[in-house]
Amino acid sequence: METLLCIAISLVAGLFVSRFAKLVKLPAVTGYLVAGLLIGPYCLGQLGVPGLGFVSTEHVASFGILCDVALGFIAFAIGNEFRLSQLRRTGRQATIVGIFQALVAALFVDVALIALHYAIPETLSLETAITLGAVATATAPAATLMVVRQYKAKGPLTDLLLPVVALDDAVGLIVFAVSIGIAKALSAGTVSLVAIIVEPLIEIICSLLLGFFMGVIFSLCEKFFLSNSKRLSLSITFVILTVALSQLKFEIGGVHIGFSNLLVCMMLGTVFCNVCDFSPELMEKTDKWTAPLFILFFVLSGAELELSVFADFAIVGIGLVYIIARSLGKYYGAKWSSAAAHCSPAIRKYLGITLLPQAGVALGMSVIAQKELGADGSIIRNIVLFGVLIYELFGPLLTKIALTKAGDIQPKQPKVVISPDEDDE
Repeated sequence: METLLCIAISLVAGLFVSRFAKLVKLPAVTGYLVAGLLIGPYCLGQLGVPGLGFVSTEHVASFGILCDVALGFIAFAIGNEFRLSQLRRTGRQATIVGIFQALVAALFVDVALIALHYAIPETLSLETAITLGAVATATAPAATLMVVRQYKAKGPLTDLLLPVVALDDAVGLIVFAVSIGIAKALSAGTVSLVAIIVEPLIEIICSLLLGFFMGVIFSLCEKFFLSNSKRLSLSITFVILTVALSQLKFEIGGVHIGFSNLLVCMMLGTVFCNVCDFSPELMEKTDKWTAPLFILFFVLSGAELELSVFADFAIVGIGLVYIIARSLGKYYGAKWSSAAAHCSPAIRKYLGITLLPQAGVALGMSVIAQKELGADGSIIRNIVLFGVLIYELFGPLLTKIALTKAGDIQPKQPKVVISPDEDDE
């Protein structure tokens, strides 16, 4: 009962706070995140009433399976942006921008935090600075996708943005694996080429292969069903099954092998949209079915945000440097690379702003850092939580503004009501 009550309250809070967000012209995503804060451990949860909000961060974490499934559907939807017909137009530009802006963001954060390390070495270690540079590469695909859908954004910037966000996470996984390998080597005094190079490459290759395999089977199975309801049910089944399989982890010859939920489901969507003739119609139906799930995902994400990080002035100070350096890296990385790829002036000016949101992937990286780096990992976790709190509250609004300025979001035209007795002249 308590679980169902929490889910119901999360949906109600998300829906009503998003209405207030609309009144002040904020994206719905921001409203959902604020709703999560309100019913989370630091507000309504303080009452300690089971079922009425989330009483602790552990309570929020117990709903993690819903977040995993939601991320799977988000990645599946982004995979739809990799249609071959569209990639012929934007593929080269997306590849250049996706790789370069992520690396520039990492470089900016590394330089800023390593300089800060020499100023306050007792507070910020070199291992922490290097790892945070890698975390800076990640962009939140969920928030970006929700803003695009809510405002029905359409245009050159949107066409390039979604593939860039997808590639961004693949680059981020590689950079993070290499950086945390270096950080561990600095701590232990030993270097493992397997951990630094081999394991992240295997993870990406295995994720793409698993997603491709599931996409082929999915496309074959869809042909056995003719009704839209059965096809929709099969789509949902395959995404959930793919999310489950992506959780597998095993070890072969001392090499740890795992999968990326985002990459696997992204490849599933990519294969499906390129192989199946009726994929656009089915993707549209899936989007409608997942609307409540996405609300839950963002409300839970808001409830998970740690307000306690504001109590530590050192974390806030380092966090502000991290946020500023990452924002500049994303903006100028996107600006320089889009210019090199001969993108339009609007894309060069506004693309970097749309890449600021950061959440799930960065939080996942911080959890790994916390496990692998001990005390340094805890500092990394808190700084990332601080950054995510700021980015998730303001990132969607900045994305909306950038898409509007670029002309991809068209202002709603006021409805003209003609009086019945008015002449049609």
